[in-house]
Amino acid sequence: MKMPFYEDVILAGFGGQGIMFIGKLLTYGSMKEGRNVTWIPSYGPEMRGGTANCTVVISDEEIGSPVITSPHSLIVMNNPSMDAFEPRLKDGGVLVVNSSLVTHKARRKDLTVVDVPANEAASKLGDKRVANMVMLGAYIAYTKTVSKEGILQGLANLLGEEKKQLFEVNKRALEKGMEYGTSRLLKD
Repeated sequence: MKMPFYEDVILAGFGGQGIMFIGKLLTYGSMKEGRNVTWIPSYGPEMRGGTANCTVVISDEEIGSPVITSPHSLIVMNNPSMDAFEPRLKDGGVLVVNSSLVTHKARRKDLTVVDVPANEAASKLGDKRVANMVMLGAYIAYTKTVSKEGILQGLANLLGEEKKQLFEVNKRALEKGMEYGTSRLLKD
């Protein structure tokens, strides 16, 4: 008998890095694929520049609680997020690290670390604001939590007509991130 799918992830960084946006995308993409999903945002006292994180739980079954203390996966965009959340990851968890901004290696040796130079990749794509999408691409390629198509459907919905000009650069950033995630997967 096949085990039901279950994944929980914390996405963390500074306000303004698009953490909530990629959390919503992961949520919408998973819903498009027929899964049950919860998304809980958490902000520091200030919005831009303060701390921001969100928790996403994805399951084939009903979700008993959206609150998680030890996630399966973690996406970190900066040093404070690495320091705060790395210790909370489950044993053997997946840690996707923005190596452009996180200046130290993971302290734990039991984790699978996917290093992603997200800011450099985004700059090469011509828009430094899409570093978050590079990170999301690496995460979905490595974990296979949701398909690229599901994320792109969610992206089209979130951007809407008024921001549809941003779709292509976000799509390219997602694809670039998927290259990093796939590369790490092939090393395992």
